[in-house]
Amino acid sequence: MDHNQQQDTAHKPAKRKEMTRRQFLSYTLGGAGAFMAAGSILPMIRFAVDPLLQPKQVGSFVKVIEESKVTNQPQQVDFKIHQVDGWYESDPKLQAWVTKGDDGVVYALSPVCKHLGCTIGQFGKEIPNRFLCPCHGAQYDKNGKNLKVAPRPLDEYQVKLNNGWVYLGPLEPNTRVK
Repeated sequence: MDHNQQQDTAHKPAKRKEMTRRQFLSYTLGGAGAFMAAGSILPMIRFAVDPLLQPKQVGSFVKVIEESKVTNQPQQVDFKIHQVDGWYESDPKLQAWVTKGDDGVVYALSPVCKHLGCTIGQFGKEIPNRFLCPCHGAQYDKNGKNLKVAPRPLDEYQVKLNNGWVYLGPLEPNTRVK
């Protein structure tokens, strides 16, 4: 490098990396847009996730029938429960088949078929000593054991006896069938 070239570079101002107007506007508008998007999306996420974070309520028991009226033949019993789904509260009407087993223990079966969720028909009406699903011909015995079509036995309600009344609680897998 000769002496003249050294002097030329020494007298030139240092070139700085400056942001152009276009870059400034891009960054500003992008940041403002991201801030507004987050401001509208975060409440929606909270709305969707908040019910999952609420503590689960313990299943309560509902009084359904007098213990003296329960026989060895299954009886259909209608009852209502109070349920809360997120912010929606309702009192749906449910059914159960309540009976005494051969061991004298009171139990209650869900009428929802385990094949495709149809409601099973009246006990022994079409086929003696059987529950029959009218949708696809699934059959269950008195204890809810699956005999035909359905892959699993009928679910069972938790049962509690108190002061001569039968109380039903949450559903659980059938414990009477092996």
